[in-house]
Amino acid sequence: MPGDNANKALVDSLNGLLADLFALYLKTKNFHWHVAGPQFHDLHLLFDSHATEVFALTDVVAERVRKNHGATLTSIGAIGAKATIADDDRAGLDAMTMVRALRDDNVTLIGRIRAAKAAAGEAGDNATDGMADDWTDQAEQRVWFLTQILGG
Repeated sequence: MPGDNANKALVDSLNGLLADLFALYLKTKNFHWHVAGPQFHDLHLLFDSHATEVFALTDVVAERVRKNHGATLTSIGAIGAKATIADDDRAGLDAMTMVRALRDDNVTLIGRIRAAKAAAGEAGDNATDGMADDWTDQAEQRVWFLTQILGG
């Protein structure tokens, strides 16, 4: 039977994932708002689609924290303290720099999801363990799309 330490580690891992989801969401929306150039239309729509997908996971992950008797992140400061995906306040990036940054950040997110999946296994949380596979697949698809835009 998993112990209290395993559950605390799971909650911490899920909150780290939640922080990175919020950070990736905001960065993706920033790029959606500021993309320019010959691929504007396609990238504007793609970034918005990706942002919507990422944001949809925030509530699911937060609810997994609560179902594991933990407290979720409560503020922008809490998100900043736990996020590994860095902010990017620049509005004038070229489109391919944006694509590359989002690809790399989604790769980072995959690592966070895999860590949460491992923590879920240690804590005996089969629901989170199973859901993490879908979250990984979504992030891998975003990486694939962004990689193809960069020329493979």
